[in-house]
Amino acid sequence: MSAIGSGAGRTRQERTLGGLVTGQLLRLCQVSGLGRSDAETYAHVLTDALGAAAERPLDLPPPSRSFLSDDSTPVEFSLSFTPDTPPTVRVLLEPGCGAGGLGENGRTGLRVIRSMARRWGFATDQLDVLEDLFLPPDPQGPLALWIALELFPGGVPRAKVYLNPAAAGATRAAETVREALDRLGHRHAFDALPPADGYPFFALDLGDWAEPRVKIYATHHGLPATAAGGLCRMESGPDSETLQEFLRTVGGFDDGTGHPGARSKERFDRRPVLSCHSFRRTTGGPTGFTLHVPVRDYARDDSEALGRARAVLDRHGVDTAALLDRSLAAVTSRQPQDGAGLIAYVALAHEQGRPPRVTAYISSEAYEVRPPTAPLSSRGVPAAGRR
Repeated sequence: MSAIGSGAGRTRQERTLGGLVTGQLLRLCQVSGLGRSDAETYAHVLTDALGAAAERPLDLPPPSRSFLSDDSTPVEFSLSFTPDTPPTVRVLLEPGCGAGGLGENGRTGLRVIRSMARRWGFATDQLDVLEDLFLPPDPQGPLALWIALELFPGGVPRAKVYLNPAAAGATRAAETVREALDRLGHRHAFDALPPADGYPFFALDLGDWAEPRVKIYATHHGLPATAAGGLCRMESGPDSETLQEFLRTVGGFDDGTGHPGARSKERFDRRPVLSCHSFRRTTGGPTGFTLHVPVRDYARDDSEALGRARAVLDRHGVDTAALLDRSLAAVTSRQPQDGAGLIAYVALAHEQGRPPRVTAYISSEAYEVRPPTAPLSSRGVPAAGRR
């Protein structure tokens, strides 16, 4: 990776972690049409949540190794697109970055989300009943607690927390997920999930959600594109053809261009595909299904990844795809062809009673830029420890 933490090309304000990510956030909000006052409110929320790490100069290493991004930036952005509406900006952050160990990391995260609950008047009771499962005194695994904020006009976001099912050990992750679902009243939910290689995240909606969800993320190593339909367990969900087309497009399989990114073997044999299964009620099966493709490991560079994301947006009737180009420019001045990883994931989400949603996950790249990759046929498996 090429280091960019020295501050070259950045303003004085952007030479701290907080200065950089709040500048990125303000520009992303402008691209999406969110008002300046709301954007500034959310920028302050972000720096408050990061605490002392926000003042850390970028010429120092990251505050800690973080599973949240490839270069350990404890912040990731995303834009969620649905037809005929402006995109929604979201920010994912690790409040406990820089804490002295995973246990303190989780305790810091709890303090931050409870402070947000007091500020915006929402309950944390569902999180409270799971605290001993996901935040034991000596947790294991790659993360403790992350917070995601969906940003809306009015200065009050919708909050989500992401927890680690491997907190009591990787071999107990499935048991932990089942127990958590049982405690929340979803007593048959685990049995409705498809086979998986692991469960990296357990997520809860907190705050002003019309129908709060519980979400379980699953990993699928070496997934063939043809197997996508077998992962969806929601009623009236997307058909297999739609899911396979999405995987083939984002994965660059058989794109007919002869480009090194095209591959004849339609299998995700580098970083795994994630599926997400959401439950809005305590009876019946999942009410939502999402596929997350780590496009950065199946594209030569971000120019190629961007082209694939545009194709998915076009396929699903989003006529504001040009905003994705502007969003990348809001985050970095580098050209898409100069790195691989600015677009980390592309996801396709389906929720009962709602139109499909396409989400592009955008890396801050506060510390490093991954260089363009070799043709996939000559590459090794990426290092473990990144989602």
